Amino acid sequence: MTCQTLEQELFKSVEKNTPDYIKNNKYIDTDNKKEFTFTLKKEHLLPYDKDVNPNGLDLENWLKNYEKEAAVSTAGIRGPQNILYPYDVRFPINIMGIMLATYAKALVAKDKYKGKKLLKLVGREVRYNSDKFLDLIARVQAGVGIETLTAYERKTMPIWLASFLCFKLDLLGGEYITSSHGISVKNATKDLNSQGSQYLPEESMEFVNKIKEIFNIVKEKGSYDIKISRADDPFINEAYMKKINNGIDLYKEYLEQGVANQENLKLIKNLKEKIIIENVGGSAYNTLNKILKSLKIEDKYTWSNIEEDPFFHGIGKYDTDPKGNKCFYDYSVDATVIAKTKEGETYFPVIKTLNYEEKLKEYPIKTVILITDPDHDRLTVCQIETQDQIPFLEETGINYTKLDRNRILCVYSANQSFLLLMDFWSKQLKKSNRWNNHPRFIIKTTASAKSWDEWAEFNEVKVVNVPVGFKEIANIMKKVEQQIINNPDQDVNITDVFGNEINLGKNPRMIFGGEESGGMIIGSEDTIKSKSGRIAIAMREKSASEAIIIASALVAQLENENKTISQALHDIFIDNKIIAKYDIREDIAYYNESEPDIVKLTQAKKDGEALRTKNDLYYLTLALAKNENKITLEKIKLILKSTFNNLNFENLIDIKFVGDGTYLKFTDKFIEIRPSGTDAKTKAYGAGSDKNNIADFAHILGNYSGELNKEYLDNISKDYYNNAKEKSMEKYLKFTNKDMDKRIFEIPNYKETLGM
Repeated sequence: MTCQTLEQELFKSVEKNTPDYIKNNKYIDTDNKKEFTFTLKKEHLLPYDKDVNPNGLDLENWLKNYEKEAAVSTAGIRGPQNILYPYDVRFPINIMGIMLATYAKALVAKDKYKGKKLLKLVGREVRYNSDKFLDLIARVQAGVGIETLTAYERKTMPIWLASFLCFKLDLLGGEYITSSHGISVKNATKDLNSQGSQYLPEESMEFVNKIKEIFNIVKEKGSYDIKISRADDPFINEAYMKKINNGIDLYKEYLEQGVANQENLKLIKNLKEKIIIENVGGSAYNTLNKILKSLKIEDKYTWSNIEEDPFFHGIGKYDTDPKGNKCFYDYSVDATVIAKTKEGETYFPVIKTLNYEEKLKEYPIKTVILITDPDHDRLTVCQIETQDQIPFLEETGINYTKLDRNRILCVYSANQSFLLLMDFWSKQLKKSNRWNNHPRFIIKTTASAKSWDEWAEFNEVKVVNVPVGFKEIANIMKKVEQQIINNPDQDVNITDVFGNEINLGKNPRMIFGGEESGGMIIGSEDTIKSKSGRIAIAMREKSASEAIIIASALVAQLENENKTISQALHDIFIDNKIIAKYDIREDIAYYNESEPDIVKLTQAKKDGEALRTKNDLYYLTLALAKNENKITLEKIKLILKSTFNNLNFENLIDIKFVGDGTYLKFTDKFIEIRPSGTDAKTKAYGAGSDKNNIADFAHILGNYSGELNKEYLDNISKDYYNNAKEKSMEKYLKFTNKDMDKRIFEIPNYKETLGM
């Protein structure tokens, strides 16, 4: 089935499953470009009933679910939408929800900064209805007197550019419309604060509580008016973004202080073979190509998929689910996802839809492909090799897929490619005699590779482990900066999520911040200054542009040495005495996220969340009980052995709650079981010295039902089990709030700083 046919099938299915009362009730007309007022009424808060409440939107139930997402979300409040009828409030993401959340955030901001000029930014990628959501956000903010910057002609921009501009221009914050590398029918708003960092849960709860206040007013008074400004309101500012070239020139300066230094640019300019950039969704091209041109290296790349497409060119899309059932199924655009056929063979479902057997037919051995996602924050590295390298690849732990009779495509996990990049960057700093200018550290998520920790220890680099989510990495950056500013002559001390106290030394610099899901940042040797003089050691959002530039320099270096990426990775393992060279992630999805019938989807998600939570609580409760000395490690081993009698827990040395999952530490590996913060999924991670062993542990523990046997109940009370989730949230907040950055954002004089 062609990409176009598959998309049409999706449209037909959505059309079929959308009731007429939804189609005919366009309560907010986003096509109306004039100023208008939307009146929120009591009946909107209650469920739809054809006879009793034909105007019902069930907003109280929507808010209940929205609040639940806001309290735990790792990457914005996201969910599925009705791609053809975005005002369908049965879906988590909809026009009404976008309007209410934006308006509530605007009121919170107006309360905090009374009488001040407020300046925010709104950006988007290419997903369905993103242009409508951007337009509405800007108009709602303009309606309450908040000036909003948008990309010139309101075109697409990457998440990292929106984040960068929030910090660099000292904006109050921003909104970015994306669901990252998630499936096509999903969308979300990522709320960015004045640092350009994603909101922490307590920041999200401020505006959720404001929506509750509005609903209470509606219940008391019967209605509430929300002004929507005209589409060309002067408070919607494209002209300033045009003036600063959409921020590209400012970002180029930032890159030149870091990964785009003269040494790296020289390497890239001397590349003989071109690097392919696989531009999933098409929206990265609009910005990245301009950056590459400004750095005078654009001729070293060839592009795939430069046209913007909300269906993502059919990438990751199938007309059957993993079990072979006929339906629309989306594996997302994460190129590293591994699935199994009905016959039990493993394959890359996303890579398969990229049609590389045909696309790469004429490209030579060692050609590198850099795959980036629609909001351009993640990177996957691939390279063409010959089939005779398969034994070496398998011994090194590198996954691959066949292209033709003689050639294969190596697909590197972020754990592998980012290890290569941090090692390369460190060598570059040492070669240029800058390494000793600062103490060095990395920030990584607990679910990321154990090899990163081993590499860091060998190279005398400190490691700060945090929960999953880039906002957690940004939170540590801010804590480091606060100490550098307040006590420049003293050592910086940080507590990681394991509870380790880590001395980073005086005026330290981060050489890498990243996570196994493909997002990374490096930052600058000098502190980065905003227009009003605020400082940062690195930006707050992962950037595939940074990753692509540093990866390109590495590829150029390997070309000079006549080495493949696989050989370079093998050498790092040897040179740095790395034992845990294998890593794995298993994603357990409890339902089909692409189900077009919202009633079925909602029920399937609810059922799936129950399974996810049951799996999570099994491990979480054990970790919390051990932390509170309510159970010994030996007793935990007995419980685990009685549940999983085909696995060996003799060398388990610790079990810990790590902010959003449970981390099992063994002498030869780690396994982390983590419930998704945004969906009915469980993620099982592992890294160690035996690939088959960690794969078995991740699969069995990740897929466990969570049933409690007699051994478990004899040692853990049901009350303790039932309160574990609440207790874990308290522990998470204690971690995030410890030594929290207390710098208060002051609205600058924008006339002085920005000339506006």
